[in-house]
Amino acid sequence: MRTMLRSKIHRARVTGANVDYEGSITIDKQLMKAADILPYEMVHVLDVNNSARFQTYAIEGEAGSGVINLNGAAARLVARGDIVIILSYCNVSDEEARLHEPKLIYVDANNAIVSRKGGRGWVDEIAESLKAL
Repeated sequence: MRTMLRSKIHRARVTGANVDYEGSITIDKQLMKAADILPYEMVHVLDVNNSARFQTYAIEGEAGSGVINLNGAAARLVARGDIVIILSYCNVSDEEARLHEPKLIYVDANNAIVSRKGGRGWVDEIAESLKAL
């Protein structure tokens, strides 16, 4: 088994931080859907401004809001306006890893999607072949 990048939200801007919340990262629902990140799924967050790297879980924010809010202890690792990269991973066999292609979501300064790349991995191939049955 190999751990592979499943999706990435590239260079999102932190819109807020709330130390008093239980924990997690609030991500605009549209961004979560585009990156195939589920509520409560573990994600890695990389802060481009200060080099912090940490893991937490995702929760849905209002669709179209552009929210990227760090909550709980993670809120101490970022500042509003910081640029972050949000990553999700999957475990696949060696054979599947060679066909795997992550979903890459690129956003603007307001966290609106400007482009997408990838996403045609082995799961999509299987889904397409099952549709033909």
